[in-house]
Amino acid sequence: MIDGAGIGSCMVANKVPGVRAAMCYDEASARNSREHNGANVLTLGGKMIPDERMRNIVKIWLSSELTEDRHKRRVALIDAVEREYSK
Repeated sequence: MIDGAGIGSCMVANKVPGVRAAMCYDEASARNSREHNGANVLTLGGKMIPDERMRNIVKIWLSSELTEDRHKRRVALIDAVEREYSK
């Protein structure tokens, strides 16, 4: 999702059950959001990030994945909090 700053779209996306949206502003945050937190929605600030950098962020985000068990446990905790508060 793209909006002006990437913040509003991230906040809205995270209201949808099962969504773990991350607002990424550079290549490192894109990789970290996927590998460490299992992000499944990417939001970007169209007025904040140059086009070429956005393309790089998207490429890295799409090519990264959650692999380490310690990070999978973290995502399981995030999912548990969502289940608890969506009752």
